[in-house]
Amino acid sequence: MTEALIPQAAERSHDASQATLMPEAETARPSLADVEAAVHAIADRSRQAARSMARANRAWKDRGLRAIAAALLERKAQILAANTKDVAAGKANGTSAALLDRLTLTEARIQGLADALENLANLPDPVGNVVRGQTLPNGLRLRQINVPMGVVAAIYEARPNVTVDIAGLGLKSGNAVILRGGTAAAATNAALVTVLRDALDSVGLPADAVQSVDQYGREGANALMRARGRVDVLIPRGGRELIQSVVTHAKVPVIETGEGNVHIFLDASANEDMAVEILLNAKTQRPSVCNTVETLLVHSASTVLPAVAAALRAAGVTLHADERIRAALPASIDSVPATEEDWATEYMDLDLAVAMVDSLDAAVKHIRTWSTGHTEAILTNDLGNAERFIAEVDSAAVIVNASTRFTDGGELGLGAEVGISTQKLHARGPMGLTELTTTKWIVQGEGQIRA
Repeated sequence: MTEALIPQAAERSHDASQATLMPEAETARPSLADVEAAVHAIADRSRQAARSMARANRAWKDRGLRAIAAALLERKAQILAANTKDVAAGKANGTSAALLDRLTLTEARIQGLADALENLANLPDPVGNVVRGQTLPNGLRLRQINVPMGVVAAIYEARPNVTVDIAGLGLKSGNAVILRGGTAAAATNAALVTVLRDALDSVGLPADAVQSVDQYGREGANALMRARGRVDVLIPRGGRELIQSVVTHAKVPVIETGEGNVHIFLDASANEDMAVEILLNAKTQRPSVCNTVETLLVHSASTVLPAVAAALRAAGVTLHADERIRAALPASIDSVPATEEDWATEYMDLDLAVAMVDSLDAAVKHIRTWSTGHTEAILTNDLGNAERFIAEVDSAAVIVNASTRFTDGGELGLGAEVGISTQKLHARGPMGLTELTTTKWIVQGEGQIRA
């Protein structure tokens, strides 16, 4: 059997210079063969659960979602106690502020998870939706309908909210899910999975529709990646190193969710008040998430740079500015010189790369060079420039005159999201219910044979 494919660094922050999260416990472990057998057994139970989930009607699945929402609130003390242990361990190991923010649950965040599940229950069931249909000249009646994927696996880092989001989306779309949530959130995820399974069981849905391989560490994640024929799709969420390791080594189908090197282009015609408000929201509302802006491109004819820069600095944002920006800033607004590395960096913190460009073409060229294909925005009062930006920028989400923080399943009315896909096959952008289904052709006849 091959050595583990998920490296130690996959448990780290996005910045390799930052301290690692909790290391795997130094205890006696089962052999790699035993781990693989255990993960295969989990996947086989998931397959059985997926068959039951595929038969569940909307009312039954919605009861399950509401049972989970109620259980999260009823058992929040247990969940928060587990989360406190994970956060304390993260702090002791020097985890970055950005990752600690993602790791931390609060009463308000648990309430938000419960609310998202309630919203999910109110959404239409995608299963059975007719994508297209027709009656052929020979009388055959055709329908292409949405059906569940089956067994959906996810590997992610230090994000206990993802545990609930993926379980909820999997339930509503008729799938079974297998989770690997990372060592940093081990205690929290264990508590959440217990709550989720108990809630499913309470309404007569299979508890094995939600399972975890966290107990098997990196070896479990690697076995999950190799479980071809047992896992229908695998979705990685986390830092670049984790995602690329999964994409490179997985034997099962993967939907790639990319890092968010997000850009905003400040056009010459952009309104000052709007630019200040949007930039503050896009950078400072929650810096640790993937839809936060990381690079600001400013048109050389814009007059709003001083106001935008002053507002960002007042909010504690460090500006990594190129020479032209530094020359244009008033002496009262400090910045640090930008390096080539800054244009490629997803800071996930209160840092922002800032460059000056002379045209929309130059802005688009910069974005094409450095973007990860997640989200890009333009702030402009020029309709022609807005339309060109939409047409020429090739990212999963393109935004005009609004914050990049809207690239989110909940904000776009999807209820929640499994991740934000930056690939072009099957799913792109925030992945909600429909993206966790595939299609099936139904052909109904009355004895027709092919000539």
